[in-house]
Amino acid sequence: MSDQIEINGLRAITIVGALPHEREIAQPLQIDLAFDVDLRDAGRSDELGDTVHYGLVADRVVAVVQESKDFLLERLVARIADEVLAFDRVEAVEVKLTKLRPPLEVDAVDTAVRIRRSRAEAEMPPQTLHRAYIALGSNLGDREAFLRLGVKGLGNVTAMSQVYETDPVGGPDEQGPYLNMVVEVETSLDPFALLRRCQRIEAEAMRQRVVHWGPRTLDVDIVLFDDLTMVSDDLSIPHPRFAERRFVLQPLSDVAPERCPDGWDDTLEPGGVHARGPLSLG
Repeated sequence: MSDQIEINGLRAITIVGALPHEREIAQPLQIDLAFDVDLRDAGRSDELGDTVHYGLVADRVVAVVQESKDFLLERLVARIADEVLAFDRVEAVEVKLTKLRPPLEVDAVDTAVRIRRSRAEAEMPPQTLHRAYIALGSNLGDREAFLRLGVKGLGNVTAMSQVYETDPVGGPDEQGPYLNMVVEVETSLDPFALLRRCQRIEAEAMRQRVVHWGPRTLDVDIVLFDDLTMVSDDLSIPHPRFAERRFVLQPLSDVAPERCPDGWDDTLEPGGVHARGPLSLG
């Protein structure tokens, strides 16, 4: 196939390398892609659905790199190729992954690994998909815009609750009301990689953690992840106290009522949570 889409000079920073100091300091990488796509339909129709959305490809590839903790470029470049080949219409991909600051004792501008894989050659194992429920909340700025940012950043959202306006719980006095919602996500990420994605979305929303339970542009919290129960310094699943919070359970009941505790609607105080309708993603 002679038709190709190219994405050159993508930059991302991540932990990669086998040397001890490479496991401690994130390094800059450059990704160059060329993927084979039959572009005849798009050339006639001028429709995005007849080609491959290279913006989505770029986003997913950068996410793969940022969430990686691989030792070898060879492993990471193969995972990038698999990610691109997962897009419909991509028949083959060439990936060049460049380490811009190689830890060599001799002078070198960069080091790189380049591979080419076809859909037939990839033999990609089926991905294990997990079901997670993510709570989003905002009470600063354009609250609906921040919710939209969160939903779009999470990836494969399979269900969304209504948006609820809620009174603030805890924290300083005179906070404005929140907009809260819960979304269901299908993801191949593990819980910690999904946490990093949530934190990156919060950073894009300029979230500042200044006051405990204080006002914020955007909260993105993992409430449930499959049937997993875990507690660590960085992440607890289910989310602590979610079963005590109507502003979480009310939207969760829209998308997964079976995941709400029995009798929650009768035992929690009913006030302070008001439905506003579905979120517009336009």
